[in-house]
Amino acid sequence: MFKALVVEKDEESGKTSAAVTEISENDLPEGEVLVAVDYSTVNYKDGLCIGPGGGLVRNYPHVPGIDFAGTVEASDDDRYKPGDKVVLTGWRVGENRWGGYAQKARVPADFLVPLPEGLDTRQAMAVGTAGFTAMLAVMALEDQGIKEGPILVTGAAGGVGSVATAILANLGHEVAAVTGRPEQEEYLRGLGATEIVARDELTEVTKKPLEAERWGGCVDAVAGAMLGRVLKQMRYGGSVAAIGLAGGAAIEGALITPFILRGVNLLGIDSVMQPHDNRLRAWERIAKDLPMDKLEAMVQPASLSDLPGLGRDILKGQVKGRVVVDVNA
Repeated sequence: MFKALVVEKDEESGKTSAAVTEISENDLPEGEVLVAVDYSTVNYKDGLCIGPGGGLVRNYPHVPGIDFAGTVEASDDDRYKPGDKVVLTGWRVGENRWGGYAQKARVPADFLVPLPEGLDTRQAMAVGTAGFTAMLAVMALEDQGIKEGPILVTGAAGGVGSVATAILANLGHEVAAVTGRPEQEEYLRGLGATEIVARDELTEVTKKPLEAERWGGCVDAVAGAMLGRVLKQMRYGGSVAAIGLAGGAAIEGALITPFILRGVNLLGIDSVMQPHDNRLRAWERIAKDLPMDKLEAMVQPASLSDLPGLGRDILKGQVKGRVVVDVNA
């Protein structure tokens, strides 16, 4: 038997509840690899899965946790042997399939990536899905050719934004970090941001189809009204790597104008169904290009028992940086 955070649903009321309980290996779903989990993280999707409405969960009982890192305990696949360190992000783990908020997980071998040299399991989850997604965004901007000028990072104090800021700064780029909380300035400058942009500055409604060119690139974790405004301010040929929808799915403005008159690229980043080679490339880049001292500054620790409260907090935008869950604490 081992510990797990299990979400149950009351069929009559439709309400869900989450509690730490004990389960066995027989309860786990099928898969070729059994992993002894060391760490998981807390992401926005985890908050939705833990929350009272159930969010993204399809079947109950359910173990949330959309990523994890740990050690292979048993394997029916030749690619992984007991003792191997592995990391998992994506594949709807923690949503459609049981995830990382348990001391053991069983998954298909294709879901896993060997942990790159230079990262331990705690560091891997300090990066987690958010950091993995941030690196995919940076790689997408690089593939298009990053233009001169500051690179804007929206939602910069969140998980994706924090890692994107640190990676871009470490690569030598000038980073402008967007936040709605002035008290986050010291934290963001510590990650390498050279300019702090107030959120209100980019959400103010304007009817101008284009504005002065400001940004050579952008990692956008917010969308909504902010994305519409940012697109109007992109430099010619600049690219926006769009990740999340925290600000809403609707984008206001004459969007066709930046695309036709300035050749702006809008790049959608999907961290869920990435090919294995691209996953491995992203994790190897993370090990190489993300400064570990800055990574540590983003981390706050948590245990399984902390998760219900943290799930609520992240939905309210009250979680800064990366929450690393020690499932054995």
